[in-house]
Amino acid sequence: MDRNFLDKVMEFGQHLESANRQYAELKESVAQMMEENHALQIENHHLRNRLEEIEKQLEDKGRKPGKKHQPKSAEIGEGHDNLARLYNEGFHVCNVHFGSSRKGEDCLFCLSFLNKQNG
Repeated sequence: MDRNFLDKVMEFGQHLESANRQYAELKESVAQMMEENHALQIENHHLRNRLEEIEKQLEDKGRKPGKKHQPKSAEIGEGHDNLARLYNEGFHVCNVHFGSSRKGEDCLFCLSFLNKQNG
């Protein structure tokens, strides 16, 4: 009977160790998600500020944001300049990862897109 009790105690200890490992993994996962969420909130805030700046620039030029109008060649160049500026500020402008942070790495999709706009 003592042997059976000892086996149960050992089994319980193994379950505790397993639960502790799972808890540590879960805690690490939550910490990573919180960091990613914080980074996304900062990125979102930055993009909203840029959008407000662009809308203000449009208003200063006498156009309302969202108003349909025929693009002029100067406006197309201005749009390209805005995308290039966003790229230089560290954001993707390609259709694959648009708006996400580049984390300092160049993106061939973005560079290809920006070069097509120049040509």
